[in-house]
Amino acid sequence: MQIQLEDQMITLHVQYAKRKKISVTVDGSDLITVKAPKGTSEEIILGAVEGLGPKILEKLRSNAAARQVPKVKAYQGEEAYLYLGKEYALHELIAVDQRDAEELKLALKKFYIASLKKIVAQRITPYQTRLKVKPKSIEIVESRTKWGSCSFDAKLTFNYRLAMAPPEVIDYVIVHELCHLLHMNHDRSFWRRLGSIMPDYKEKEAYLARQGQFMTL
Repeated sequence: MQIQLEDQMITLHVQYAKRKKISVTVDGSDLITVKAPKGTSEEIILGAVEGLGPKILEKLRSNAAARQVPKVKAYQGEEAYLYLGKEYALHELIAVDQRDAEELKLALKKFYIASLKKIVAQRITPYQTRLKVKPKSIEIVESRTKWGSCSFDAKLTFNYRLAMAPPEVIDYVIVHELCHLLHMNHDRSFWRRLGSIMPDYKEKEAYLARQGQFMTL
């Protein structure tokens, strides 16, 4: 079975079973599986898939981005460097005179760390007020696996690479970690609290899943 979603012709692998609802999943290889109750008409299936079109296309784009290999920076010429979701030439972010590649890389990292420290300090206050929480400390760190973390003693850390993300994505990570001051695990209460502050948090998560590998030195 096939369906047109925007400019893409999508192939659906439909499985009929004894069930009450239609479900749609997209795996990492772009296989789209539709599980439907026995006897469900093609029209109803296509209608359900069309309603999930934006989410399906987002997953396909995320898969495509994950298959790309980030380019290794040479720290010369007119390479583009991310800052707050936009691209800049290196000289627009740091001084480049008489520095070799390693020195430039270190200087850029220091720029991101200092910038994110200021950004978090500025943007965290209104969310603290709304959630009625206050972290014991805030630290900018380097991490390969986490964008942020919250310890049991209320210490928050944020990955310096977040300085490369749009401000609203930084806000998401801030709110995510602040919510952990109230709910240390990812239970339903945590997600409800997060959603009450940032209803579109899934879009921010999707951005990090899709673009995170390119937010690197």
